[in-house]
Amino acid sequence: MDPIALAVFMQALQGIAEEMSAGLVRTAYSPNIKERRDCSSAIFDPAGDMIAQAENIPVHLGAMPFSVQAALTAITSWEPGDIVILNDPYGGGAHLPDITVVAPVFLDAEIVGFVANRAHHADVGGMAPGSLPPQAREIFQEGLRIPPVKLWRKGQLEADLWHFILTNVRTPWEREGDLLAQKGAAEIGLRRLSALVARYGKETFFSVCKEVQKTAEERMRKAISQVPKGTHEYEDFLDEGIRVKVRIAVGAGEITVDFAGSSEQVDLPVNAPFAVTASAVFYALRALLDPEIPANSGAWRPIHILAPAGTVVHARPPAPVGGGNLELSQRIVDVIFGALAHALPHRVPAASQGTMNNVVIGGIDPRTGKPYTFYETIGGGMGGRPGKPGLNGVHTHMTNTLNTPVEALEIAYPLRVERYELREGSGGAGRYPGGMGIRRDIRVLGHHAHVCLLADRRKTRPWGIQGGGPGAPGEDCFILDGEEKRLPAKGSVEVPPDGIVSIRTPGGGGYGPNLCESRGA
Repeated sequence: MDPIALAVFMQALQGIAEEMSAGLVRTAYSPNIKERRDCSSAIFDPAGDMIAQAENIPVHLGAMPFSVQAALTAITSWEPGDIVILNDPYGGGAHLPDITVVAPVFLDAEIVGFVANRAHHADVGGMAPGSLPPQAREIFQEGLRIPPVKLWRKGQLEADLWHFILTNVRTPWEREGDLLAQKGAAEIGLRRLSALVARYGKETFFSVCKEVQKTAEERMRKAISQVPKGTHEYEDFLDEGIRVKVRIAVGAGEITVDFAGSSEQVDLPVNAPFAVTASAVFYALRALLDPEIPANSGAWRPIHILAPAGTVVHARPPAPVGGGNLELSQRIVDVIFGALAHALPHRVPAASQGTMNNVVIGGIDPRTGKPYTFYETIGGGMGGRPGKPGLNGVHTHMTNTLNTPVEALEIAYPLRVERYELREGSGGAGRYPGGMGIRRDIRVLGHHAHVCLLADRRKTRPWGIQGGGPGAPGEDCFILDGEEKRLPAKGSVEVPPDGIVSIRTPGGGGYGPNLCESRGA
């Protein structure tokens, strides 16, 4: 195909995915989606292979093809107007709050592709507000588990299923608004993709689907061929001593990522289903080797992942997985970067904060008398990079969300942000220092609240590289009447009126030795 025509097609497909996400953000009900943009969209060919994605959340996008394949396996008959939803981590999902919708695109009674989007819902039931209970010991405690099922059939809502879902969540009006926003985003994709295919013809479109994946595969193979051949190993840990170990074998245009030696799955909500592990691998390799490689299924074909079943990187039911999507995914990126640091010494940065600092606050809003659930992740320090310091107070790697603006948070919830600032000195020392973490203090107003924390790098520290120092660990505190009490990074606490939860996130590691210090200055 003419390279210019192919490039135009690729941009058109990505533009459709971007428009889907923009529509979802504009029409969503919860601040987590409309303010933090915790959602993603992608386009798939008739076989369920991804051909384009919006630049949204890495942990969503790498795992979403597994959701589409799960839907195609479960649903054997598709009609125009069908929309399937799912969130089952053991059936194509990632963790229960992430609900995916999948819809077929028809032209002349033939399926020409699929569109899908995923959004993090602030509550899907379970034993604690926010559906990320740090004390969960099995997935059944984490919330409502939805296998692939048609929520809209031939355009008509399945009212019984709709009622069943909304009955099992704490904030049904919010879930209703967000699910309808996801439906609307899917319909944007349906209209745009069907119009594109109608304009150029089905045969041309099917050729494009093959060509964009072939192009991505060729570019990935070329990028891999520039990495020194050999085997590279690294291991790192979550705070509880949970090991993530990787062995990367680089061959001629192919790469094998082997997680043998990683810890067995645990009775903590930090296990990752295989889809999440694959997502982290795809992100890390594309980021290091060539970030401009088109992000579609073709790019992943030269990458082989070996993740032993029953380990934290390939959990089996009924292990809880709420934090695998959030915390273990970050450590997977760290070990891949660490393994390739010697092979790519001028490309691999120091470790970033290595956590998403998940905070959930829930209770009864005294202003309305109705339940509320507030969820957010908090940024931290980026690792120092070759030639540049790390950025301060940003989301890194597997998350690409924004912060919740103070004004939006205080309007939507009975909460007040008392402090929001960078943690001076938290970045690792080095020629190119690590970025600083964040301190965010949130006061509970006029009610008792249940707070869940799910974070890491409170004991282990983000490592420096090439002689750089480690970033400072994070810490979490409960403050009442001026007295501070340290909180566990993975735990929950009941907070009375005027109590403050203080989240202090890690800094990034430093890159390269500090030349002034090394000279005794």
